[in-house]
Amino acid sequence: MPLYHYRAKDRQGRSVAATIEAEDIRTAARILREKGYFISELKEPGKGLQAEISIPALQRGPSLKDVAIFSRQLATMLSAGLPIVQAIAILERQTENPKFKKILKEVRLDVEGGSSFSDALVKHGTFSKLYVNLVRAGETSGTLDSVLDRLATFLEKDLELRGKIKSAMTYPVIVLTFAMAITYFLMVGIVPMFAGILTDLGSELPLLTRILIIIANFLQHGVLYIIAITAAVYFAYRYYYRTPRGRRVLDGLKLRMPVFGNLNKKSAIARFSRTFGLLISSGVNVIEAMDITRGTAGNAIVEDILEETKQAIQVGEPIHSTLLRYPSVFPPMVSSMIAIGEETGAIDTMLQKVADFYEREVDEAVTSLTAAIEPVMIMVLGGIVGAIVAGMFLPLFQIIGTLSAG
Repeated sequence: MPLYHYRAKDRQGRSVAATIEAEDIRTAARILREKGYFISELKEPGKGLQAEISIPALQRGPSLKDVAIFSRQLATMLSAGLPIVQAIAILERQTENPKFKKILKEVRLDVEGGSSFSDALVKHGTFSKLYVNLVRAGETSGTLDSVLDRLATFLEKDLELRGKIKSAMTYPVIVLTFAMAITYFLMVGIVPMFAGILTDLGSELPLLTRILIIIANFLQHGVLYIIAITAAVYFAYRYYYRTPRGRRVLDGLKLRMPVFGNLNKKSAIARFSRTFGLLISSGVNVIEAMDITRGTAGNAIVEDILEETKQAIQVGEPIHSTLLRYPSVFPPMVSSMIAIGEETGAIDTMLQKVADFYEREVDEAVTSLTAAIEPVMIMVLGGIVGAIVAGMFLPLFQIIGTLSAG
């Protein structure tokens, strides 16, 4: 039989470290509990190449995708009738991420030691307040498998939504970086060469050419200033964003930006609807559900509206009444759908429909944005290159014209 190392405390509170033989790790844990031990660690010793090698600096932390896969697989195993400790042990063994493997091990040991699954999760920052509260609601109602299944679906849709927004932002950033690189090369490598030739010819330079030469000289000799200014702007932005007023101002700008503001607004509504609907359908009370949803909004303006909504609910007002006062963030359609849900007692269903609608809107907005940005970026890049070429060749045309006239 396999040999397991364990660390535990006996009934008198004394620490014990020893080994035990058992058919499997679950049996070993049961035997130790029957002896009155409180288990803090239980593992099979590594041998040779199977021994654990841990280099924390090189280990990637658990991602949202890791948590989504874990939730889906755990829900499947629980619905198939596997005990939760055994299911977590299986997932622990097959998890490739070392940090997530360690977290699952600690969760499993806590559950084996008598903790509830939700209490074991709350010790780890990997699992959000939303996740822990939904698991606790599932444990209370006896529907943990279905709650985990809904959580997995929620996380998968959240990942999909984030991926769409990221793809919308990635293309313009790549094109802009490419345009800046080309501009820098032309300004530093080509313009100074032409400037030297034109200066030797002694002709009067057009305004555009003089401006290009000034910019080229600055780029050649002021790289440190550019780096310093860029770093100063970046750190000033971060500092200002960390202040309550700064976060509200900048998050408000994100919602009002041309093109991207509409995309941010739709994604915020989709996230709010999906999160709030999931919490309500899982049995979390409305006040707590609104509080948790507020914490996942990711935008200070939306958070303030949801806080006001929570306070209104506490004094007996319906949810939609507060949202109606902010049509610039929550369109009338959202408030109307929530009002119908409140009247019919099916608010969770209505919220899921709102989330589905706005996720489709985000998808369409990303497609339209990508299609619109491409010609704009090409025009911008063409305009920059054209201005540089014109600034360099205009003096040559003037010289040629003068020589021809002479």
